[in-house]
Amino acid sequence: MTETPLTEDTQRASESARSVMKSLRRIAHAMDTRSKRISRETGLTIPQIAVLEAVRDQGALTTMAISRHADLSPATTVTILDKLEAKGLIERHRSREDRRIVRAVLTAAGRETLTTAPNLFGAQFATDFTRFSSEERAEIAAAFRKVADLFDQPNITPPQTADLPAGG
Repeated sequence: MTETPLTEDTQRASESARSVMKSLRRIAHAMDTRSKRISRETGLTIPQIAVLEAVRDQGALTTMAISRHADLSPATTVTILDKLEAKGLIERHRSREDRRIVRAVLTAAGRETLTTAPNLFGAQFATDFTRFSSEERAEIAAAFRKVADLFDQPNITPPQTADLPAGG
């Protein structure tokens, strides 16, 4: 069986995919480092803060609405809500009209926690990001959504990174 030679376009696409994967690994490492620091400082994880922010920004929300707003699975959201409720940062109230509906609301402690919580990206990132034009920021956001969508496809295996240089 002979291998079909890669076309120039296929080779460029493969190089671009490796470059994207390398960048994603750098971002994942930076986010992991930031997450650990935030956890040490606040006792909360980034997803927990994202859930608190969703409830603050949107008001009393159902678990499904929170999971969509924070881009988390419903199961993960329930686990996070359990932990936040145990810490006294949120309360859950069952609807009087439909007992199946449960909404989460911030407590005073939850509001206070968010006023002192660090910026999830860090002040320098926020400052640097604003230096891009609004069009560039929109293009960056769209590109990240497209890449995230590639990984969200069912039955799709992410590109292999074995051929990336160590530390890449």
